[in-house]
Amino acid sequence: MDHQRYEHYRLEVDKGQTPTRIDVYLHQKINDISRSKIQKAAKSDSLLVNEIPVKSNYKVRPNDIIRVMLTFPPKEFEIITENIPVNFEYEDADIVIVNKQAGMVVHPAKGNYSGTLVNALAYHLSDSPLFQKDDIRPGLVHRIDKDTTGLLVVAKTEHAKIHLAKQFFEHTIKRKYQAIVWGNIKPEQGTIIGNIGRNEKNRTVMQVYADGSEGKHAVTHYKVITNYHYVSLIECQLETGRTHQIRIHMKHAGHPLFGDTSYGGDKILKGTTFTKYKQFIHNCFTILPRQALHAKSLGFIHPRTNKKMFFSTDLPEDMTKVIEKWERYVHK
Repeated sequence: MDHQRYEHYRLEVDKGQTPTRIDVYLHQKINDISRSKIQKAAKSDSLLVNEIPVKSNYKVRPNDIIRVMLTFPPKEFEIITENIPVNFEYEDADIVIVNKQAGMVVHPAKGNYSGTLVNALAYHLSDSPLFQKDDIRPGLVHRIDKDTTGLLVVAKTEHAKIHLAKQFFEHTIKRKYQAIVWGNIKPEQGTIIGNIGRNEKNRTVMQVYADGSEGKHAVTHYKVITNYHYVSLIECQLETGRTHQIRIHMKHAGHPLFGDTSYGGDKILKGTTFTKYKQFIHNCFTILPRQALHAKSLGFIHPRTNKKMFFSTDLPEDMTKVIEKWERYVHK
């Protein structure tokens, strides 16, 4: 076999089975597969009996092991359509711009089969071609973390998906984020470069491989918007889009994101030991129980019109409230 095959079905024939054509046998045994599909699979050597390809007129015998092997992985699960409210900033025949709320996972995965943005989009965009098949990432060309808020572009057609994916691959999409980080960043404007890969001890978090030995090339440009002595509000522009990129790059630079439990930002990293200050920080963490990160703006070329599109959105309420608290704290 010249390319990878995936096992979709595996059956062991009963001891008392009378000789029966394999296409008839499988059609009886498997509910969701037509006889013509089985015959097609046999033509492409995708029906194996005891590890040997057979034709559709093969007669199954007792104790045969039948495997149906196809070139695509089996669906792990169906996409459940769910009427979950989604904030659409913009929609046309080709794309939607979503302003994602905190706490929403973007696409289903093990342990998160429902309640995701994809489940919600499957409901709201049920007329769009990409949302009519059980693809766990229909129309998705990028994603943002569960507890990050802000803008995502989602394709509604295959053409739009390919067009947008190419722009992401070529790093021509303009994405700006705003974040609250610990400390005063010096210089106030700069670039962080460092390969990002999975942490060897804990696969759920990422780490920077500064020597380039592992991981993928990653570049984050940042500038300070406001310095609050203990924390800073910054803007980051992504040149690459690695998992947890801003979060791990800022930690690597010594300035973890405020409230980031995965990267150590959920502890007091700067400031005094006064009880009053500790209480103030605790109150901020209560208002903002997540990493303080928001995907603020998005610029790209529209897949159909080839016009430049630009979208921007305000900071969410939890980040705004914490910034207001810091304003009052440092200026009182």
